[in-house]
Amino acid sequence: MLSSVSPVDRSHLPDPVANMADEAQSLAQVLVGVRRYLHRHPEVGMEEHNTSRFIRETLEGYGLDVYGPIAGTGLYVDIEGSAPGGAVGYRADIDALPTQDQKQVPYRSQTPNVAHLCGHDAHTAIAIGVALVLHNNRDQLQGRARVFFQPNEEGLPSGAPLMIRGGVLEGLDAVYAVHVDPTLEVGRYGLITGPATASSDRFEVRIRQEGTGHSARPHEGADTVWIASQLMNQFYQLSGRITDARTPSVLTVTMLDGSEAHNVIPEQAALGGTLRTVSPDDRETIRTHMREIANRMESLHKAHVELDFEDGSPPVINDEAAIANVEATIRDTFGEEAIHKISESSMGGEDFAHYLKHVSGGFVRVGTASGPETSYPLHHHRFDLDETPLAPTSRLMARVLLNHLDRAGPETPSTSSNLTSTDNGTPEATH
Repeated sequence: MLSSVSPVDRSHLPDPVANMADEAQSLAQVLVGVRRYLHRHPEVGMEEHNTSRFIRETLEGYGLDVYGPIAGTGLYVDIEGSAPGGAVGYRADIDALPTQDQKQVPYRSQTPNVAHLCGHDAHTAIAIGVALVLHNNRDQLQGRARVFFQPNEEGLPSGAPLMIRGGVLEGLDAVYAVHVDPTLEVGRYGLITGPATASSDRFEVRIRQEGTGHSARPHEGADTVWIASQLMNQFYQLSGRITDARTPSVLTVTMLDGSEAHNVIPEQAALGGTLRTVSPDDRETIRTHMREIANRMESLHKAHVELDFEDGSPPVINDEAAIANVEATIRDTFGEEAIHKISESSMGGEDFAHYLKHVSGGFVRVGTASGPETSYPLHHHRFDLDETPLAPTSRLMARVLLNHLDRAGPETPSTSSNLTSTDNGTPEATH
């Protein structure tokens, strides 16, 4: 597949890409340059204005028509094939985290307290690569492929529902996406069918009494801190007691607030955290029991107890046929050794799940670890990745979309022998 790129309108490219385009550049060099520019200039969710402009100018400079904005700062491109067929989508998230980058590298974030520590800069670069590869192989495309760039994956309410309301899924049969994985070595791709990630909901409880109390006489009023501790203990007992312990769920209290004085029972205490489940039924069961516990504590101790949920993403449920398509394409492209079968669902949240409530699809892990500096966990202040997989993953996912649209179906994926290519179709590095 495509290994080098040539701009259609060099003058329209953003400066960082135009400077590279002065000479013949490989796809890998361009995508590394894109990723490093975005890493130096991160923007948080719904404020990705420069990021969106950079994506638009890059794609237009290579001859693609860009549509948007959608959902504020989102964009998409449609690549029309030479033959009729279905329509498939590919999604990238473009936002950064509100935290400080503490790496000592030339491309570290130049924006205080904002950093790409979850790999969305790499996701964006890969998606640009997918669009360029498909654009250069339109003669092999049967139908239409849509590559779209979504804001605010990290925040709540997240960007995926906004993109859906904006019509990004209209006409699509399926949608795919990837996420970098610092626990997986370069050259390998993680696959799982069914639940790939958990739902992720935030909760907050506020307990109030009329006025403050004295720590020497807690029986005279409602001990708000003690009630908070009782609620916390009862919440922690729910997973595996009212739900099947074989189906993962985890409730974690991360915030606890009360008085600032040692001898004062505060008028108000509060606690909060997250609830994560891989089963939609368990999600509702646990939430219902949390509400019942809060109501009982309110009635029993004559305090006002208020429990609020902030809905996060549902679980990512990977479609069996979509993952079979990805697996066959990886095997055809890189060989069996590139496939890593994920045995357990992640309890992290991912708003790609919203798309899969409307269409089928697959969420793929991309190995980006090649040593200690590229093995820090996601969201760590020194998170970084090996950039070697950027171009191979772009070519892989372009093939996945081509194969999805192939009338022969995912069981007999297309080979790369008749596609624009000067490379051997293998990862640049395998560890």
